[in-house]
This record gives sequence, C-alpha cells and structure tokens, in this order.
Amino acid sequence: MRHNKKFNHLGRTSAHRKAMLANMASSLILSQNKRITTTLAKAKALRTYVEPLITKTKNINTVDEKRNAQRLVFSYLQNKYAVKELFTEVGEKVAERNGGYTRILKLGNRLGDAAETCIIELVDYNANMLTPAKSATEKKRTRRSKKKADAPAAEAPATETKAE
Repeated sequence: MRHNKKFNHLGRTSAHRKAMLANMASSLILSQNKRITTTLAKAKALRTYVEPLITKTKNINTVDEKRNAQRLVFSYLQNKYAVKELFTEVGEKVAERNGGYTRILKLGNRLGDAAETCIIELVDYNANMLTPAKSATEKKRTRRSKKKADAPAAEAPATETKAE
C-alpha cells in the first residue's frame, strides 16, 4: 500500500528523475518566454521541484545569505546560467508574490500515446494573462435596431392629420 506517499516517481530511478527535473527546471528558467511544453505528470512534479527554488531567491538581506542561497539552488539545478537568471531576473519579478509562481495550462492529448500535454509557465511572464479584462468597462452591444423606438413617434403626427 502507498499510504502517505505523494511523490510521483514518473517511472524512473531517483538519479534519472532528479536529472530530468533539474534539466526541465533549467529549461523553464532559461527559455525566452519562461514556458515549456511537457506532459501533465511531469509538469506537476516540476512544479513541486521549482517553486521552493524560486522561494529561496526572496528575502535575502546580506551578501552571505545570497551566496548561501545561490549555492543551495546550484546543488539542485547544476547550471550556473540558470542560477544567475533565477536570482537576477526571476527573483526581482516575484518579490511581491507569496507563492504560486507557476501556472499549468492543459493542451489536450498527444497523438502518439494519448498522454495529457500541457504548458507550464512562470506566472509573471505571460503578458496576456497580466492585462486586466476590459469587458466590465465597455458598453454592451445589442442586436436590436433603434427603429422600433423611433416608429411610434413618427406615426403620431400622421394620425392627427387624418382626424382633421
């Protein structure tokens, strides 16, 4: 029985799984628009892997704390360019956010093996989702014509002339 065992092993050995998650996290951080396409199971495993690393970039006051956090993150990622990008660009953007740094958008099933695919992305880098919806400020349009409202006013003088 697997009581209280919540970690998805993804059908891999622990070394293979750690290497795969480190590569996926580096790809997510180093990609141009901070998103990658993968399967849903891998994306959920990557979310639990990368969000604590992003949290480590916040609330750093001294140089020693920053150096220690960078060494700790490097032990997970094994990519100095990803660590630099994480602490300079990503860390500044998520400074005000209290968790929930990633978003998973489902795409559908893959043709070859029907695996559920999705996009995992960093939340603060999607410009389309950051803009507020303008539907509340715009006026609603109707398909009704305004001629019906004008028609009774036009008929009223015509009836008066017939009565004379």
